[in-house]
Amino acid sequence: MVQSYEFLKCVLDSIQDHIVVIDNTGEIQLVNRSWASFGEENACTVKIDWQGMNYLDECDKAANKGDEFAQMAGAGIRSVIAGQEPAFYYEYPCHSPEEKRWFMMRVTPFEVTQHRYFVVAHQNITERKLAEKRVQALARMDGLTNVPNRRTFDEFFKSEWQRCLRLKKPISLAIIDLDFFKLVNDTYGHQAGDDCLRQVATLLSRYAKRPSDICARYGGEEFIILWADQPLDQAKRLSEDILYELGQLKIDNVSSSVAAYLTASIGVAQMFPDHQNHMSVLLERADLALYQAKDEGRNRVKLFAL
Repeated sequence: MVQSYEFLKCVLDSIQDHIVVIDNTGEIQLVNRSWASFGEENACTVKIDWQGMNYLDECDKAANKGDEFAQMAGAGIRSVIAGQEPAFYYEYPCHSPEEKRWFMMRVTPFEVTQHRYFVVAHQNITERKLAEKRVQALARMDGLTNVPNRRTFDEFFKSEWQRCLRLKKPISLAIIDLDFFKLVNDTYGHQAGDDCLRQVATLLSRYAKRPSDICARYGGEEFIILWADQPLDQAKRLSEDILYELGQLKIDNVSSSVAAYLTASIGVAQMFPDHQNHMSVLLERADLALYQAKDEGRNRVKLFAL
């Protein structure tokens, strides 16, 4: 009984993983029910008889159309067939218009009557990948203000620097430092200070809406905004709008020597990325402009000037 084809086919069909068995040429010998159902549900052109199709040919067709995942899958399967690797594991996205999905491909060989065959199993790992992405997203955000943290900003800055270097586009930076923020904590308590930071972060986030923008918490009471491909005069105008809107919030800071409400000093700088300067130069320039704003009385925007 246990050696019958019907019995073993029922076992395969009970497995939720999508399983296909191929020979050493890539020709499909057997598929389980999950494999066939997945093909039908995803508008596959072959819906009944998979036998006789060549799995490697299908990978190659997709790879020739620019599918890098199909290219990796084909190369991995061939490495196992050639005996270069004992097995192959590969995680890949397989999104549909309705949902995000990820799968893990496992390729393992076996031998029957001196003929080698290969099991290609695709396991749905979407739940795990989504959980991983949630954890990654949390790690990239500042826990208090819910805006990107400094590490995320640094990664984004590096990426935009390289992109703007290739395209010969400018990058503008604005460093925003809340004036006498310590007095908010001292006067009203740390809970009020935390609420203040969250309000400011919400305000600043509205000024970083394009894919090439980012607003991040850069330090305790310091935030930073990057605007790629943004003229310096526009960056100055946006920074002045930030100051105006911050004033409209009327966040109490009666102990401040600047005003009875929370204010900020903003330093703005711009550079066209090149091979002679590191991106740290742009940060240094924005920081120098910030200190100039503080030296001149705070609650103002200053541009870096050579």
